[in-house]
Amino acid sequence: MVEMDYYEILGVDRNCSTNEIRKAYRKLALKYHPDRNPNDKEAEEKFKVINEAYQVLIDEEKRAIYDRYGKEGLNSQFGSGFRAHQDMDDIMDIFDSIFGGGFGGARKRRQRDNLRYPLDVEMEYPLKFNEAVFGAEKKIEIKYKVPCSDCNGTGAKDGKLDICDYCNGQGQVVMRQSFMSFTQTCPKCHGTGEIIRHKCSSCSGRGYHEEYESFTIKVPAGVDTGTRLRVQGRGNQAKNGQRGDLYLVFNVEEDELFIRDGIDIYIEVPVFFTQTVLGETIKIPCLEGEMDLELKVGTEDREQFVFEGKGIVDVHTGKRGRLIAQIKIIYPKKLTDEQRELLLKLQESFGVESKPHKSKFEGVFDRIKSWFK
Repeated sequence: MVEMDYYEILGVDRNCSTNEIRKAYRKLALKYHPDRNPNDKEAEEKFKVINEAYQVLIDEEKRAIYDRYGKEGLNSQFGSGFRAHQDMDDIMDIFDSIFGGGFGGARKRRQRDNLRYPLDVEMEYPLKFNEAVFGAEKKIEIKYKVPCSDCNGTGAKDGKLDICDYCNGQGQVVMRQSFMSFTQTCPKCHGTGEIIRHKCSSCSGRGYHEEYESFTIKVPAGVDTGTRLRVQGRGNQAKNGQRGDLYLVFNVEEDELFIRDGIDIYIEVPVFFTQTVLGETIKIPCLEGEMDLELKVGTEDREQFVFEGKGIVDVHTGKRGRLIAQIKIIYPKKLTDEQRELLLKLQESFGVESKPHKSKFEGVFDRIKSWFK
């Protein structure tokens, strides 16, 4: 069996720094965390492999041995105590020590009465552009899980679970390959150590019923797509009546006029070419309504005018970003005879200045011709 390289697992270069390893691990561990992927065995296995790679590469001694001898060197150096796959409890201890215990984790879920579902719930929620910029009160409608009273949340008839005959109730099995042995979650009971022989007729073996609920939340000003808002006590319900948390992940609609970049706002301002030649003060839209933009004489196409403090409020610091107005010069597509005549007269009034290419290329054409004589 071909084993994937630890550096490839974390997506880092072999010469990367410790900080790069830690950053890559954080991103992948959050993505494949069991609480974000309930009942997803593939994600759980990826989570284990990611932690395995991190444990080795973050430790200077283990990393040096791995770089020189590979996994075999690690097993020789640390003996059978080093396992390719640690059990999920150990992995969650490592994860919680780094991230501060922000997730429930496999160990935490088992301590919560062996629930058949996670207590914390994540939900994507759409927002209009102005709601995200200024904040809003929104009515949330959800359905959450409540343990089935007939089976006490087990999913088994009369709440009677049998010990898993595949792992003997351990929840884990030891796999051996060549000279290596490693522990993995029992594929039959999925780590619980117990199995259902006869399903509960009330919940069809799910272990829960669903209830509906609606409530109002206040969305803070400045949230953006991907921002997570924790709503405490609005998740699924445990057997003791306590509820987990609801995490709203916002998806903000784009605006037809304003383009958002973090806390900065961009707006394209179309102006006629004569306005940039003459200079003029014009009204442009901003988040609060309108404001003045003073075009200086000779304003160029794509030139930007920056207004500090006219952008979006930073949801964490309260600081406001910038409004950046970018000029787009508009030229006439068609000219009447009268307009053409007027423009020619205007051009002639500038004299030599109206034909800068003449002074720029004077003598160049003769010089190029001489190349071929």
